Amino acid sequence: MDKERQNIAVVLAGGSGRRIGGDLPKQFIEVNGRAIIEYSIDAFEKCDGIDEISVVVNKDFVAEMNKIVARNSWTKVKKILDGGAERSDSSLSAIKAYEGVDCNLIFHDAVRPLVSQRIIADVVEALKIYNAVAVSVPSTDTIVVVDESGQFIGCIPKRSMLRCQQTPQGFRYETIAKAYNLALDDSNFVATDDCGVVVRYLPEEKIFIVDGDDSNIKVTYKKDLRIMEILV
Repeated sequence: MDKERQNIAVVLAGGSGRRIGGDLPKQFIEVNGRAIIEYSIDAFEKCDGIDEISVVVNKDFVAEMNKIVARNSWTKVKKILDGGAERSDSSLSAIKAYEGVDCNLIFHDAVRPLVSQRIIADVVEALKIYNAVAVSVPSTDTIVVVDESGQFIGCIPKRSMLRCQQTPQGFRYETIAKAYNLALDDSNFVATDDCGVVVRYLPEEKIFIVDGDDSNIKVTYKKDLRIMEILV
C-alpha cells in the first residue's frame, strides 16, 4: 500500500454528555490544569506518523475548542468540524471533510486522553497493510449474554474469544466511506463505533487488531477522573 498516503487523526469530541456532572462536557474538564481533550490531541501531535489532526466538536463548543487550539503550540490541527446528535454524525462529518483526499482516517475518542505513542504508531503501521484496524484488549471478566427478558443468562461466550474495544480505529478512506454510504441507506442504522459500521456493512472486510493497553482508559465517570489524575 502507498506509504505516502496521509494519516489524518480525527479526535471525536462531539458529545455533550455530562455524566460526570458540571457545566462542561467531560472532554473539556480540566485535569492537572489541562482539558482532557488537550491530552488526546497532544498524543497525536507528537506522533511522527500523523500528518494532520481534525477535531469534531458540538457546535455549541466550537468557540471553546478554538480557545484551546490558540493556547497550544500544535501545528497539525487543521480543521475544527461540527459534530452531530450521534457519534456516527461526528465520523460522517470527517468523512465528508476529507472527500477526495488520499488518506487514512484514524478516529479517536477525545475522552481517551492517555493513548500511548506505541498504540498510535502500531495503528499507522498496520494501515500500510490492512484497510481497517481496531485497538482492543482481552476481556478480564466473564461476559454473559442474557435472554430476551434481560433477567436470565442465555449463554456465556468463551472469554478467549472476547476483547474490549478501544480507540483509535483506523481505516483507508475509501473503506470507511463505503461502509457509511451503505449504512445511510439503512433505515435501521445505529452505530456505537466505526468498526461496527464496517463489520455490519462490509462483512467481507477483515479488521486487524492492534493490542491496546489498560491505561488507555475512557473517562466517563468521576472515578475515571481520579484514575486519570494518578496515571498522568
